[in-house]
Amino acid sequence: MPVDPQSSIEVTAFDWVPDFARGFVRDLRPRWACEEIGLDYAEHLISAVDRPAGHFLFQPWGQVPVLNDGGIRLFESGAILLHLAEKHGTLMPRDTQARASTLAWLFAAYNSVEPMFMELGEIDIFSAEEEWAKLRRPGLVEFIRGRLARLSDAMGDNAYLTGAFTVADIAMATVLREGVEAGLIAEQPRLAAYLDRCLARPAFQRALAAQLESFSEEAGPPA
Repeated sequence: MPVDPQSSIEVTAFDWVPDFARGFVRDLRPRWACEEIGLDYAEHLISAVDRPAGHFLFQPWGQVPVLNDGGIRLFESGAILLHLAEKHGTLMPRDTQARASTLAWLFAAYNSVEPMFMELGEIDIFSAEEEWAKLRRPGLVEFIRGRLARLSDAMGDNAYLTGAFTVADIAMATVLREGVEAGLIAEQPRLAAYLDRCLARPAFQRALAAQLESFSEEAGPPA
């Protein structure tokens, strides 16, 4: 669905980020959910460099996304995904066990998988020349490999985590993307195919395009 400034659903996002972060900022997650559900949404773009004081009223650490759904405000992308799925009755199974499994995978993506990729990103992007990073990276990579292997085993032959595409897949796919550049996803063919399947969805492509279009070159870092 197109970005609609008149929509009662508003996603707060940044108006500029460095090149390495483009396409990976977490407002991509609610954008993707809105596209899957078929919801128009408005953008509220703020500076990542000089974050407005008022933003901290709705996100204590000044991060994005924040969702304003007709006056109901949420932060944390997992909470936002859950809110949208439950409110609109899609991207969340009705079956009791399938719903429970979806919730478990949603939390697993952000608690059992994403932190290790965040640590790897800290090493590779910001600290690669630091001695501690050189010592830490090999052990971290082996840990990630083990965790991805268990994820692959748990998925089995499922097209998506719980069978049908859900908010858990939005969470997991956006997390797994963070390991692509390091070559770790390609080492697990089942996960690579799963990620390709998720990212080929038209809703993801529209959400990604909308995020990239929101970035302004004029809103960059101070000189």
